[in-house]
Amino acid sequence: MASADLLKQGSEDPEHVQGKSQGQEESLQNHNHYLCGSVAAFANIAITFPIHKALFRQQLFGLRAREAMLQLHADGLHTLYRGILPPLLQKSATIAIMFGVYEDFLGLLHRHAPHAPEVLTQSVAAILAGTAEAVLTPFERVQTLLQDPRHHGSLQNTAHSFRVLIQQHGISELYRGLVPILLRNGPSNALFFGLRGPLKELLPEANSKAGHLVNDFVCGAILGAGLGVAFYPLNVVKSHAQAQIGGEFKSCRAILVNVLKERDGRVSRLFRGVHLNFQRSIFSWGIINATYELLLKMLN
Repeated sequence: MASADLLKQGSEDPEHVQGKSQGQEESLQNHNHYLCGSVAAFANIAITFPIHKALFRQQLFGLRAREAMLQLHADGLHTLYRGILPPLLQKSATIAIMFGVYEDFLGLLHRHAPHAPEVLTQSVAAILAGTAEAVLTPFERVQTLLQDPRHHGSLQNTAHSFRVLIQQHGISELYRGLVPILLRNGPSNALFFGLRGPLKELLPEANSKAGHLVNDFVCGAILGAGLGVAFYPLNVVKSHAQAQIGGEFKSCRAILVNVLKERDGRVSRLFRGVHLNFQRSIFSWGIINATYELLLKMLN
């Protein structure tokens, strides 16, 4: 029987062996998308966190950029990176999901709906990936609370924040602000993945690794900054929703009306912080896209 097994193994169909090899290689490449996205996000957060913190103050309190920076300076260097752990964990996982789940769904849709328009396939895969990212809303929620100076005395760190929210208000409190996150993630992902390829084709052709790196940075920077402006009001709504602990879960519309009322009904004030967000997004998404593409090429 052993001889028969050996004979069977020796006569295994070469095409079958090749198919298994290709499948294993495809699986490894899919894992690479997750790994590259995670590392790219980690690098981005470590570099741009202080800018994000100043931006959050502008979104929450309607401050000017200089006023927000002065507040951070007054708080001291020891609090500058307070709250960085949730975005490190959340963003690393979110960007890994964004790129990895997108590629997984894209491959799945290509196999099961090969004749569907590519624009539709990419859009559906991107929206599904954005929806999957929303599972990590609790990290974004805790990050908001830790960055809010009104909670500096009551919330000590990430673990303490999670414990307080769950014990005093239940699991649902971790998902406050989920609706604006869903409204933001799906459409912004669809536009990012849909426009990334065509935009890169408009850039000057790269003939070196450095040239490709620059093009990937520029492509990510333009898309990230543009989408950041387009979806900025949803981020304002999300920040206001998540800064609240306990009480009624208000709708996006109700929060938006309240914010406009606090800012004298002027829509322009709803975009307080958009300039800093634009600058941060240029660096953030430039770093993420360039790092992701560079690592992916190295691993593949």
